[in-house]
Amino acid sequence: MSKIKPSKGAPYARILGVGGYRPTRIVPNEVILEKIDSSDEWIRSRSGIETRHWANDEETVAAMSIEASGKAIADAGITAEQIGGVIVSTVSHFKQTPAVATEIADKLGTDKAAAFDISAGCAGFGYGLTLAKGMIVEGSAEYVLVIGVERLSDLTDLEDRATAFLFGDGAGAVVVGPSATPEIGPTVWGSEGDKSETIKQTVPWTEYDSAGKFPAIAQEGQAVFRWAVFEMAKVAQQALDAAGISASDLDVFIPHQANERIIDSMVKTLKLPGHVTVARDVRTTGNTSAASIPLAMERLLATGEAKSGDTALVIGFGAGLVYAATVVTLP
Repeated sequence: MSKIKPSKGAPYARILGVGGYRPTRIVPNEVILEKIDSSDEWIRSRSGIETRHWANDEETVAAMSIEASGKAIADAGITAEQIGGVIVSTVSHFKQTPAVATEIADKLGTDKAAAFDISAGCAGFGYGLTLAKGMIVEGSAEYVLVIGVERLSDLTDLEDRATAFLFGDGAGAVVVGPSATPEIGPTVWGSEGDKSETIKQTVPWTEYDSAGKFPAIAQEGQAVFRWAVFEMAKVAQQALDAAGISASDLDVFIPHQANERIIDSMVKTLKLPGHVTVARDVRTTGNTSAASIPLAMERLLATGEAKSGDTALVIGFGAGLVYAATVVTLP
């Protein structure tokens, strides 16, 4: 017989509040076109992107996270001292250690919350949400803050015609807490490391001095597009099945905001009914990787396009290649 006392947490978990932060500088396609041979029409037709936000020197990964988190905590109706865990998903915090989550947890005023960073690319928010749910049900925290944050402008090669127009900066955060009913469905997640070369950092940090150029994100656009369109629609359907619902039961669809053509293809493949609100934050925010889902969620709720209590399918996918999908009730 085990001598270990069983853990005792909440029966279920839910998202209680959401917050977002977009840098003050808005960058239109015309600025991108200063360094690449393209056109505004081409960028819009290929990606749907019209503008994106780029951070200034003061809008650091930590600073943007703190702004978004403060809004999420207020929206959840709790205090920072009640936060027992801080999970930050990012690929653009350039210190290997310490984790930026520890700085954020301290500056928010948490009471020595567990804090750590994860690197799961554009699926990072889904990974963090799943970890937070587990912590609450397991009983190691009552409330967990999940942050997706990126300064991808730091990792953008403005002379790369294939990627220069894609990326933006920002932070999105949610507070996850206890629930008497299931409001976050099972997560369908995984990785396909054999495709890791399709999205990658161009040069390792150990080599960038000799390379003479700061590392950037590069991707094989067509390969990524095909994978996202055909494989991620299957993952999204698996998440619906795992939650025990059908597409007609959805109110909202919040996919990773990578490319509007991918979003349109997924909507068509999933046969989403016309009443389902589809997030299209990519048009004015660009691809913000781990931040894209919480930022899109925050905007839908702020504009009234979605409302508290709506059932939403969320799916993130990207570098790794990694993915994560689940069904949630909106806060």
